[in-house]
Amino acid sequence: MAINVTDANFEEVVLKSDKPVLVDFWAEWCGPCRMVGPIVEELASEYDGKAVVTKINVDENPEVTAKYGIRNIPTILFFKDGEVVDKTVGALPKGKLAEKLDGIA
Repeated sequence: MAINVTDANFEEVVLKSDKPVLVDFWAEWCGPCRMVGPIVEELASEYDGKAVVTKINVDENPEVTAKYGIRNIPTILFFKDGEVVDKTVGALPKGKLAEKLDGIA
């Protein structure tokens, strides 16, 4: 299960993680986000113990959303050692997202 992160726990869960982190920026009203959501959940299961897979609702967490300049959703940021190392915008197939996670793992 993907971890829901917020403005309040983003630093602890994402930036201080000792594992690679996928952060899915999404919103309830976003059609492509609903397509990506199940893929993110599958990756959370498959990468359990190897990476941290998270979701953040852009409407409820404006601080983190603004900090990373998220203007289009779904946007997925990949973090390693607290730094953004890769980014995707739009709905991508599971294989592409897994490839990017593997690249930073």
